[in-house]
Amino acid sequence: MHYHGYLWTGAKQRFDDEALRRPPHPDTPPAGSKPELVQRYREVTAEFPVADLPPLETAYWLIKPRKLVHGTWEQPEKAAQWFMERLTEYAPRFVSESDRDGTRLATLANSASGRLGRGGDVSQGFYLERPSFLSLALVCCSSNRAMPGLGCPLR
Repeated sequence: MHYHGYLWTGAKQRFDDEALRRPPHPDTPPAGSKPELVQRYREVTAEFPVADLPPLETAYWLIKPRKLVHGTWEQPEKAAQWFMERLTEYAPRFVSESDRDGTRLATLANSASGRLGRGGDVSQGFYLERPSFLSLALVCCSSNRAMPGLGCPLR
């Protein structure tokens, strides 16, 4: 088992476009559906796998392009270290003062290490100034407990 790290920052408005953050429904729209529904389904089907937006279900990061992987580690502690480094890097920009607390950030990183060690994924989000958003994720790979059928993006 190994772990991939993902980081996304961007406009909160773009993050809120949930249609591009969830996989398309497995069934196509029924015959006679409104053209705009069919068009939106086609857009989501084409864009979800390649959009850099964080998926609503963390494991779906694994189907995204390999260029979105920010790091890969064999040990959960190393992945959690990267996570902590990113938290520390972005903390000065967190809107919430309580989110900037160093003890809280260390607790999140320690918790991430433990969760990864048990085969779970980790996902955290923070509001940044301007209204922007930061999404950090660590995803177990080979195989993912939540979605074992998903392959490794680096293979």
